[in-house]
Amino acid sequence: MSDLKHRVPPPQLLLEWPKEIAFCLWLLHPDPNCRPNMSEVLQSEIINEARKVPVKWKNVHLLEEEIADSELLLDFLIQVQQPKKEKAEKLREAVTCITSDIEVVLNKQSVLKQKGISSFASSKEEKLAVGKGKKNNSSSPKYAQTKGIHFDNGSVANVLSAKTGKTIMFGKQLQHGNQICNMSYGKKLGKLNLQSRARGDFISRSGRVVKNFKELEKLYFSTRSKAKQSVSDTLGRYSYNGSSGQGPILRTEGCDLNMVSDLSSIKCSGDRSNSDGLGSFFDSLCKYLRFSKFKVKATLRQGDLLNSSSLVCSLDFDRDKEFFATAGSSKKIKVFECDTVLKEDLDIHYPIIEMNSQSKLSGVCWNSYIKNHIASSAFDGVVQLWDITRNQAIMNFEEHQQRVWSIDFSQAYPTRLASGGDDGNVKLWNINQEGSVGTINTNANVCSVQFPPDSAWLLAFGSADHKIYCYDLRNIKTPWCILANHKKTVSNVKFLDSTNLVSASIDGTLKLWDLATSTGGVLRNPVLTYSGHKNEKNFVGLSVADGYIATGSESNEVFVYHKSFPIPVASYKFNCVDPVNGQEVYDDDGQFVSSVCWRGQSQTLVAANCKGNIEILEMV
Repeated sequence: MSDLKHRVPPPQLLLEWPKEIAFCLWLLHPDPNCRPNMSEVLQSEIINEARKVPVKWKNVHLLEEEIADSELLLDFLIQVQQPKKEKAEKLREAVTCITSDIEVVLNKQSVLKQKGISSFASSKEEKLAVGKGKKNNSSSPKYAQTKGIHFDNGSVANVLSAKTGKTIMFGKQLQHGNQICNMSYGKKLGKLNLQSRARGDFISRSGRVVKNFKELEKLYFSTRSKAKQSVSDTLGRYSYNGSSGQGPILRTEGCDLNMVSDLSSIKCSGDRSNSDGLGSFFDSLCKYLRFSKFKVKATLRQGDLLNSSSLVCSLDFDRDKEFFATAGSSKKIKVFECDTVLKEDLDIHYPIIEMNSQSKLSGVCWNSYIKNHIASSAFDGVVQLWDITRNQAIMNFEEHQQRVWSIDFSQAYPTRLASGGDDGNVKLWNINQEGSVGTINTNANVCSVQFPPDSAWLLAFGSADHKIYCYDLRNIKTPWCILANHKKTVSNVKFLDSTNLVSASIDGTLKLWDLATSTGGVLRNPVLTYSGHKNEKNFVGLSVADGYIATGSESNEVFVYHKSFPIPVASYKFNCVDPVNGQEVYDDDGQFVSSVCWRGQSQTLVAANCKGNIEILEMV
């Protein structure tokens, strides 16, 4: 401080703040007259620089804010770019995939066209050769011989072309000249009719493709994606450890092989490759477009004026698909011969066999091996085995305490029978024993039981708790797998094949499940969900055949889906007929289709509604 009095600032401050020190010395000048006045202070360089500092710092703050905002913008753009880049990559892959498939289809078309041209040329050469032969032998008085076949002007002869397999008819009055020209004209007219019909079919199918384009697009990419999955991973997930009991070996009786479908061995019809999924998609598309409606082949009116309860609860065909049986609230099992019904142009048909039960019937199932055995389930809880040759029940199983909803014979083990009912129990029976051979206890009503086509050890059943349970019958303490995705009671389950299961529910949907994707536990993701029919409170039936899934509807309609598409292939609405006067009425009065059943692997479907009316339909 003594130094400061003598106007000598510390050297360090003088070095760092020379202007500030000079300004301070000016303010502290020993001579008051030499000190600056207020105006001089305000105009001094130091004060002016201090005034400019906030502006400078303000500019810095604005710059920092701008930088921060630009960082936010950059981050936003990066977040926008990332999914777009991923989508672009997927789009490039999709375009590459589609381009590759287009080349495959174009090459296939080229090969097919070449085959068609060569076949046409060969057929034309044969016709010319036959024509020359006729010309050379035209001098023969009565007979002309070609390739060992005799033509008689007074008889009918069939000429079978060795190449095409087509038959040409020669009538009694057929001679050279105008009649041959007439025959040629008739052939051309027939070709035009076929071409016109084919063109109409093409236009119809194209319309369906356009209408359902989005769904077809999803299926295409889904099929291609699945084709890229590793087959070995799929097989590994579906392995079974017999010692630990963690999952079923799905096998037939006497067979040691696991019942696992080898995806790599699937072949497409017509030499179509399935290695990239294109062949599989093409097959599914063809099957979806092959049919579009139902044709009524026969109608059976089974409604009884004296008995208001005519509900048909169940339908089933016998082993050889010659007979079908009906059962329902009439307390009768009726057996009809299908071909006889189809031949007779009548509405009322009498069954060839009729068997009476003590209670209303909920289900009927034909033994796939023993042709004369039929099993039935009843509302009073009794399961019965019937011999149709003796027209009577030969076994009564009475262990259920409440109504039995469903029964099913094992195709791999024909003497094994399963039943499930409102008491929450699934009973396993041997038709050669009086008592049950096993019981699965559940906490909810059992509505449907089903064995797979080639396993005696796996059993699936639908439950009122919205789930499907799959059990290995060698370990019935706990389920091997639970399928959970329905929102209401599961009313029906059917196996499409060894590993694919279809379930129906009163939530208005059908769901397709792939058991090969399950390693046990709970499976919550179905392969596909089908919707279009109406089902909110009644059991409307379910049947599967050759990839087609048929179900009833509370709109008094039958719907058919193909397993690859969530939209219906075809539908048919029952006519409402007044049981008194036989006239058609327009009010459904709450009618619904209660049961459906395919005739084997054919396109013939038998459907029945709650009024006892039965229709035999054919997909066309």
